Amino acid sequence: MRRSHRDRSLRHRHAVTAASLKGATISAPDQLVRSDRTARRVAILTGIIFVVAGLVKFVFHHWELDAFRSFGLPWPSALEILAGVLEVGGGLMLLWRRYVVPTAVLLAVTMVVAIGASGIGHGDVIPSLTLAPALLVAMIYLLACGLGNNPRSALTTGGERGWRR
Repeated sequence: MRRSHRDRSLRHRHAVTAASLKGATISAPDQLVRSDRTARRVAILTGIIFVVAGLVKFVFHHWELDAFRSFGLPWPSALEILAGVLEVGGGLMLLWRRYVVPTAVLLAVTMVVAIGASGIGHGDVIPSLTLAPALLVAMIYLLACGLGNNPRSALTTGGERGWRR
């Protein structure tokens, strides 16, 4: 069956390129976060917190390693280093407001694991049931802002310009 010229031009128009994917998932969300005053502040504040929390995993390696072992997670040494790298690297990306959406996703997953393994599973209230949930909410907020769904405008305008329906 032979395709018409119109079918080929429609397929070409809707082709996903690496550049269009990068623009949609990285450049545009970064710009949205940089242009929103509250999102910018949330990114900077959480970036500082994540950098400090990640550095603790290296500076107090043995103490953190004992904690990771007590959580009952597999490969505690590797997971501690991975968490430290993700937190320092992710914190720096938030401070620079670069790659905000993929960074927020990775850090949100890290916070879910911290809440589950350390907080709920091990009973560590501080920071796993205090700071980690707050950071998880902040990452969800940055995701919403970066994806063009500003939660603040949904609340202040009755939802007209906020969350997409």
